[in-house]
Amino acid sequence: MPPSPLRLLALLRPHGRTAARGTGPHHRLALDLDDCRRELARWQRHADFYERELTRVSRERAHLLAWLAALHPSSAVVTPAADAGPGGTHLLRLMAGERLLSWRLPSADLPLFAHVRYAEPTVVPPRREGPRIPDQATHIRHHTRLLALEEALFTPPPDP
Repeated sequence: MPPSPLRLLALLRPHGRTAARGTGPHHRLALDLDDCRRELARWQRHADFYERELTRVSRERAHLLAWLAALHPSSAVVTPAADAGPGGTHLLRLMAGERLLSWRLPSADLPLFAHVRYAEPTVVPPRREGPRIPDQATHIRHHTRLLALEEALFTPPPDP
């Protein structure tokens, strides 16, 4: 049978002459416990910082997606995610570079997308076999490079 919490506390409390001198196994256990509590507090501060940072980055992502949707008003649409229940996640979908792109949106971010039209989910037909389609991140990188190159080609050089 495990010892009771009171018995454990009694073991950690200093008593007798050894405790008065600050030596002995009970004193060592108390110091170890203090060290563990300090380590716990330190790691908790790290965890709290990372949670705040993740929240900030997630909110910034939502603002950037809302901006992207505003830049593509003709194709941007918000739909409920097929695998989400009521009040669950939604999808932002838009066309860029002749490809349908999509991102998950938590329900807390939906007010940022009030300017985007809402639609019921549709079934996307499976793609036929053909050339390999790059993943979304690769497509975005290629499309960004193409847009930057297009801007450089059609911008006249500054007058000297």
